[in-house]
Amino acid sequence: MSDFLSEGASAADLPAPAEGLLLTHFLTVSDVPRSRAFYADVLGGRVVLDENPCIIKVANSWIIMNPGGGPTDDKPDVVLRTPEDPHTVSSFLNVRVADLQAFYAAARAKGAEFLTPPIDRRAELRCYMRDPDGYLIEVGQATGLLKGILARTGTGTGTGTGSV
Repeated sequence: MSDFLSEGASAADLPAPAEGLLLTHFLTVSDVPRSRAFYADVLGGRVVLDENPCIIKVANSWIIMNPGGGPTDDKPDVVLRTPEDPHTVSSFLNVRVADLQAFYAAARAKGAEFLTPPIDRRAELRCYMRDPDGYLIEVGQATGLLKGILARTGTGTGTGTGSV
């Protein structure tokens, strides 16, 4: 094992493609051990690197996290920080599962907090949870979409606006 990889991890677990590209998701977190535990326990991720940055392999993707901070030479005008307002979101993690009811029950048993129970949106069953820093995570299961049924739009209030 390498001096920097977590126990049981290998260089093959790192997000380092031999060709082309792969997509990872970076999160600014306030407490790396707390967030690392959440993503490993609730999402079943495998810790590849404990810190600097923390890298967790989750299914076929990676979540990379570090504490916030000020500008660096490669991002001279950028400050990284955790979400300030949990009601305003410009991006979120989208997780797809085979059995949403089973995932929902298991995640709640591990302490995950959901905004609502799973809701049938015609094309999918869907619900949202938050991580320890307040990041929004959508969890969904394709249902009607597999039969060509699209999601209803709006929030059910009759306005016709909102996300799908």
